[in-house]
Amino acid sequence: MKSKLKALFEILLIALIFIILTYVVQNNFDFFENLVGKNIWGIVIYVLIIIIAIVIAPISSIPLLPVVSNIWGWKIAAAVSVVGWTIGSMLAFLIARVYGVRIVKRLVSLEGIHRLENKIPKEHLFLSVVFLRIVIPVDILSYALGLFSKIKFWPYTIATFIGVIPATVILAVLGTIPFIYQLIALLIVGILVVSSWIIQITCKRCVDFVQKKFYYNKKRK
Repeated sequence: MKSKLKALFEILLIALIFIILTYVVQNNFDFFENLVGKNIWGIVIYVLIIIIAIVIAPISSIPLLPVVSNIWGWKIAAAVSVVGWTIGSMLAFLIARVYGVRIVKRLVSLEGIHRLENKIPKEHLFLSVVFLRIVIPVDILSYALGLFSKIKFWPYTIATFIGVIPATVILAVLGTIPFIYQLIALLIVGILVVSSWIIQITCKRCVDFVQKKFYYNKKRK
């Protein structure tokens, strides 16, 4: 339960930083345009930041998307981000596959990786990796797949490329919409997630109570 709360907190924190940066960029556009630039060097630096963020997890480069989306447009920002996340994921996968736990434990939390171990299916790996890429953050998953899966490097790379596209496009578009709409969306999602969590806990406690009551009555008979 604590691990789920921690993961939820991290996701909400990233979302909050994303929204704050959107507000800052949209209200100081000229400054960020001059800082990042619209040239090839700005793109190269951004891709390098993404790669470093993935390899040295759990740093997330997601909050930078609203910056580049507002400067380059969401299409270019999404395309560059997909390339960066794919390259970073390839490197993380190779590090895990070639050097194993000995090196991986110096870069990421092994506890987080082991939590993903049971979620990695043994069959239909290509489609499974595509699905996992859509629902699980890029960084730690790359190491987990390199350590625990049997998927080959190039199928993994293609599946990763396909899998990161949906979330990247959505985030790139979200980075360009007004701050107030993002804040409203975050509040709605936050309420839904917290409500779902409360319902899940309540249902679990009810089931545990019923089971204990049934066991107690059965034992008395």
